[in-house]
Amino acid sequence: MKILVALTVPFVFLASLTAQKPDVGTVRQAAWASVDAHTAELEALSKRIWRFAETSLKENRSSKALASYLEQQGFAIEHGAADIPTAFVARYGKGKPVIGILAEFDALPGISNTVSTKKAPLVRGGGGHGCGHNLFAAGSAGAAVAAKEVLAKFDLPGTIILFGCPAEETVIGKVYMAKAGVFDGLDVCLDWHPGTKTGADFATTRALNNFKVRFSGKTAHGASDPWNGRSALDAVELMNHAVNMLREHVKPSTRIHYVISDGGGAPNVVPDRAEVWYFVRDLDRAGVISTYNRVLKTAKGAAIATDTTHEVDLITGVHAYLLNRPLTELIDRNLRAAGAPQWTPGEQRFAKQIQIAVAKEQKGLFAGIEAMPAEELPAPGGSTDAAEVSRLTPTGKLRVASAPLGSPWHAWPVVACSGTTIGHKALRCAARTLGGAAVELLVSPLVISAARAEFERKTKDKPYVCPIPIDRKPPIK
Repeated sequence: MKILVALTVPFVFLASLTAQKPDVGTVRQAAWASVDAHTAELEALSKRIWRFAETSLKENRSSKALASYLEQQGFAIEHGAADIPTAFVARYGKGKPVIGILAEFDALPGISNTVSTKKAPLVRGGGGHGCGHNLFAAGSAGAAVAAKEVLAKFDLPGTIILFGCPAEETVIGKVYMAKAGVFDGLDVCLDWHPGTKTGADFATTRALNNFKVRFSGKTAHGASDPWNGRSALDAVELMNHAVNMLREHVKPSTRIHYVISDGGGAPNVVPDRAEVWYFVRDLDRAGVISTYNRVLKTAKGAAIATDTTHEVDLITGVHAYLLNRPLTELIDRNLRAAGAPQWTPGEQRFAKQIQIAVAKEQKGLFAGIEAMPAEELPAPGGSTDAAEVSRLTPTGKLRVASAPLGSPWHAWPVVACSGTTIGHKALRCAARTLGGAAVELLVSPLVISAARAEFERKTKDKPYVCPIPIDRKPPIK
């Protein structure tokens, strides 16, 4: 019996060794090697999406290019997620953990620009990547491919899912994807975004409602018989005036902005239709709803005053981003291991020339990595539909410098830089960082446990409620 034990124990010990997962350093190096091997392809993919510059819900070529690349790399693709033609899900692997990676690819209207240090549209009136989503798409693809190749190389259990998310700029895509259950089943999710500094992002975002108000009246000749008309444009202008007076009576955290998306057809026709498009933001959903309801009262009052009718179209809404410290720490250590982008003197000169053009101090591009904040940071101003994912599963996010310090965002300087080696270095940094983070999650279940514990604590007794009606269809036109 003693002899049997002596023979069995070594066998069991050897079996446990063969089943042991590789260490973090080993899988991280493998992920980085994958990103380096695919860098030229990722840069070419980014450049293609940069040239397409397709705006929200019209990203047909951009979505196809990203999905096709992932399919070539071995991912199974589900097109038309949540009944949005340009949304897709790319999946590889099986079993737990299930790790999501977000990717965006929509551009902004009217800010097309060449790769130049001055404002010079590539296509007059065309779209441009003034938020760097071409880099976002390619960088996330690089991270997903790196994680997939590590799964295959080390025969690890786990599933990598890249979500092709359209219409972030109008805060639409992920809201409808969340409502349709597209993100269900994730253990964690990783997110990143281009910026003017590099670091693990531990700042929340503002909640928002995105809606249109349409007024209907009666047409008439503007000179011959205007008394027979009921001007829908008058209603829009009256509503906007009332909202601008309302600004004095809202909290400092509130943001209200609008454009007149339809103001009639000709000056000599009393317009029987007009439309205004609003964003209302605040630090949380409660603040948004409070101001939103007051804005709706101004619409009702304007309709009464102008003898018109109106309807409200709530297009989308989002929460504030729910931060997760364990995942932020994961991203921070993988960013420091991967290293920040290293800028050449020529890239810094390019950045400084842009800063001269936009009357900013000539500090060039941010170099290095920001210290991770000790506490959660407040919302700097913007909103994102990625916040909905963060309310469904633990989500961590990264920022990587891709434009000069002080650059106006959603503007031509970001478009210009997103088509250069500056942008390419940012996407490579993001791919290495998120790729490293993803593979660490594959071999370090304690990180996932910690992330989920914090998520459960923050969401306890606060089940996710989609900000838009359950029967609302994606606003595809």
